[in-house]
Amino acid sequence: QRQLVESGGGLVQAGGSLRLSCGSSQRSSFISPYAMAWFRQAPGKEREFVALINTAGRTYLTDSVKGRFTISRDNAQNMVYLQMDSLEPEDTAVYYCAKDRTFGSSRDYFSSDPADFDLWGQGTQVTVSS
Repeated sequence: QRQLVESGGGLVQAGGSLRLSCGSSQRSSFISPYAMAWFRQAPGKEREFVALINTAGRTYLTDSVKGRFTISRDNAQNMVYLQMDSLEPEDTAVYYCAKDRTFGSSRDYFSSDPADFDLWGQGTQVTVSS
Protein backbone atom coordinates (compact mmCIF):
# COMPACT_ATOMS: atom_id res chain seq x y z
CA GLN A 1 0.00 0.00 0.00
CA ARG A 2 1.40 3.31 -1.02
CA GLN A 3 1.87 5.69 1.87
CA LEU A 4 3.94 8.56 3.15
CA VAL A 5 5.27 8.68 6.69
CA GLU A 6 6.42 11.85 8.42
CA SER A 7 8.83 12.06 11.34
CA GLY A 8 10.90 14.62 13.20
CA GLY A 9 8.22 16.63 14.97
CA GLY A 10 8.40 17.54 18.63
CA LEU A 11 8.47 20.28 21.23
CA VAL A 12 10.98 23.09 20.79
CA GLN A 13 11.49 26.55 22.24
CA ALA A 14 11.01 29.63 20.12
CA GLY A 15 14.11 30.27 18.05
CA GLY A 16 14.94 26.59 17.86
CA SER A 17 15.09 24.22 14.89
CA LEU A 18 13.53 20.98 13.73
CA ARG A 19 13.99 18.87 10.64
CA LEU A 20 10.97 17.02 9.36
CA SER A 21 11.35 13.97 7.15
CA CYS A 22 8.84 12.32 4.85
CA GLY A 23 9.47 8.89 3.43
CA SER A 24 7.84 6.32 1.22
CA SER A 25 8.35 2.57 1.35
CA GLN A 26 7.72 2.26 -2.37
CA ARG A 27 10.28 1.36 -5.01
CA SER A 28 13.27 3.63 -5.38
CA SER A 29 12.55 7.00 -6.99
CA PHE A 30 8.79 6.55 -6.63
CA ILE A 31 8.41 10.24 -5.82
CA SER A 32 10.79 11.55 -8.49
CA PRO A 33 8.13 12.32 -11.17
CA TYR A 34 6.01 14.31 -8.73
CA ALA A 35 6.10 17.62 -6.98
CA MET A 36 6.10 17.17 -3.21
CA ALA A 37 4.83 19.55 -0.57
CA TRP A 38 4.39 20.24 3.11
CA PHE A 39 1.17 21.55 4.59
CA ARG A 40 0.25 22.31 8.19
CA GLN A 41 -2.89 22.57 10.23
CA ALA A 42 -3.17 24.39 13.54
CA PRO A 43 -6.05 23.72 15.97
CA GLY A 44 -9.26 25.34 14.77
CA LYS A 45 -7.72 26.41 11.46
CA GLU A 46 -7.80 25.12 7.91
CA ARG A 47 -4.92 23.18 6.43
CA GLU A 48 -2.48 25.61 4.85
CA PHE A 49 0.34 25.34 2.34
CA VAL A 50 3.89 25.64 3.68
CA ALA A 51 6.34 24.61 0.96
CA LEU A 52 6.64 22.79 -2.36
CA ILE A 53 9.53 21.34 -4.33
CA ASN A 54 8.82 20.43 -7.92
CA THR A 55 10.42 17.83 -10.18
CA ALA A 56 13.12 20.30 -11.29
CA GLY A 57 14.03 21.04 -7.71
CA ARG A 58 12.50 24.50 -7.69
CA THR A 59 11.15 25.46 -4.30
CA TYR A 60 8.26 27.63 -3.20
CA LEU A 61 7.54 28.77 0.34
CA THR A 62 4.63 30.57 1.90
CA ASP A 63 5.56 34.11 2.90
CA SER A 64 5.46 33.50 6.65
CA VAL A 65 8.26 30.91 6.50
CA LYS A 66 10.54 32.42 3.86
CA GLY A 67 14.06 32.81 5.17
CA ARG A 68 13.38 30.32 7.97
CA PHE A 69 12.27 27.05 6.31
CA THR A 70 13.92 25.03 3.55
CA ILE A 71 12.37 22.17 1.58
CA SER A 72 14.53 19.56 -0.12
CA ARG A 73 14.23 16.09 -1.63
CA ASP A 74 16.24 12.92 -2.24
CA ASN A 75 14.53 11.05 -5.05
CA ALA A 76 16.70 7.94 -4.85
CA GLN A 77 15.76 7.52 -1.20
CA ASN A 78 12.12 8.60 -1.67
CA MET A 79 12.60 11.28 0.96
CA VAL A 80 11.42 14.86 1.34
CA TYR A 81 12.67 17.14 4.10
CA LEU A 82 11.58 20.37 5.75
CA GLN A 83 14.30 22.17 7.68
CA MET A 84 12.70 24.63 10.06
CA ASP A 85 14.86 27.26 11.75
CA SER A 86 14.02 30.26 13.92
CA LEU A 87 10.77 28.61 14.89
CA GLU A 88 7.97 30.76 16.27
CA PRO A 89 4.95 29.83 18.40
CA GLU A 90 2.81 30.58 15.34
CA ASP A 91 4.45 27.60 13.61
CA THR A 92 2.76 25.22 16.03
CA ALA A 93 0.67 22.77 14.00
CA VAL A 94 0.45 19.25 12.65
CA TYR A 95 2.66 19.08 9.57
CA TYR A 96 1.70 16.88 6.62
CA CYS A 97 3.73 15.67 3.68
CA ALA A 98 1.87 15.31 0.37
CA LYS A 99 2.46 14.03 -3.17
CA ASP A 100 1.10 15.96 -6.12
CA ARG A 101 -1.22 14.01 -8.41
CA THR A 102 0.34 15.26 -11.68
CA PHE A 103 2.90 12.88 -13.19
CA GLY A 104 5.91 14.58 -14.76
CA SER A 105 4.85 18.15 -14.08
CA SER A 106 6.85 20.97 -15.63
CA ARG A 107 9.94 22.60 -14.19
CA ASP A 108 7.86 25.68 -13.36
CA TYR A 109 5.04 23.75 -11.72
CA PHE A 110 3.55 25.11 -8.51
CA SER A 111 0.39 24.40 -6.55
CA SER A 112 -0.74 25.26 -3.05
CA ASP A 113 -4.20 23.69 -3.37
CA PRO A 114 -4.60 20.57 -1.21
CA ALA A 115 -6.98 19.17 -3.86
CA ASP A 116 -4.01 18.80 -6.24
CA PHE A 117 -2.33 16.30 -3.90
CA ASP A 118 -3.45 12.67 -3.85
CA LEU A 119 -1.25 10.99 -1.25
CA TRP A 120 -0.80 12.26 2.31
CA GLY A 121 1.07 11.21 5.40
CA GLN A 122 -0.52 10.90 8.83
CA GLY A 123 1.09 14.09 10.10
CA THR A 124 3.66 14.97 12.74
CA GLN A 125 3.07 17.42 15.58
CA VAL A 126 5.31 20.47 15.92
CA THR A 127 4.91 22.54 19.07
CA VAL A 128 6.88 25.74 19.61
CA SER A 129 6.85 27.19 23.12
CA SER A 130 7.35 30.88 23.81
